[in-house]
Amino acid sequence: MSMQTRRERVRAEREKMIITAARELAEAEGWEAVTTRRLAERVEYSQPVLYSHFKGKDAIVTAVAVEGFASLGEELRAARMEAVDAAGALEGVARAYTAFAGWRPALYDAMFHQRVDLPFADPDAPPALWAAWGELAEAVRPYADDDGDEEGVGVLTETFWAALHGLATLMRSGRLPAHGHERRLAILLSRFTT
Repeated sequence: MSMQTRRERVRAEREKMIITAARELAEAEGWEAVTTRRLAERVEYSQPVLYSHFKGKDAIVTAVAVEGFASLGEELRAARMEAVDAAGALEGVARAYTAFAGWRPALYDAMFHQRVDLPFADPDAPPALWAAWGELAEAVRPYADDDGDEEGVGVLTETFWAALHGLATLMRSGRLPAHGHERRLAILLSRFTT
């Protein structure tokens, strides 16, 4: 192994350690508790070392968000692939999405509620964002207009995602009671499948 390869591996491992520490701290205490000073203490590196990897907290949160989109994409794909038909795929994706938001609140917040420097709905968006989006789109595609118009699939996917995001966000904040989740999800799915 060359010295350069070793340095690159060590740098990547350190970056991963910083991202993991930020996520763990946010999960334990919320994103307001995540500061470069606290992260430096947690990973046992100086703040300048953190800044050699990331421009600041927003860049760290962005890295956490990208990892979150990768995880979300994997979970959506698994749910979609387990289904036996289009309706099952749509339901599986909807359940996986809302469960992800509930089980990983700090990660979901990084993805959708914190300041991140990510281009959404843009060709330059990281592959992890497009992969998660693609799983939503594949689940919705059978319910789009028959002409297969990609713009139509995109708008329908945006609508489905917005509904899931709204349900997840409102339920997590206590503005919608958790006990009504199954009924709300059934109503949403019926609007697509019937």
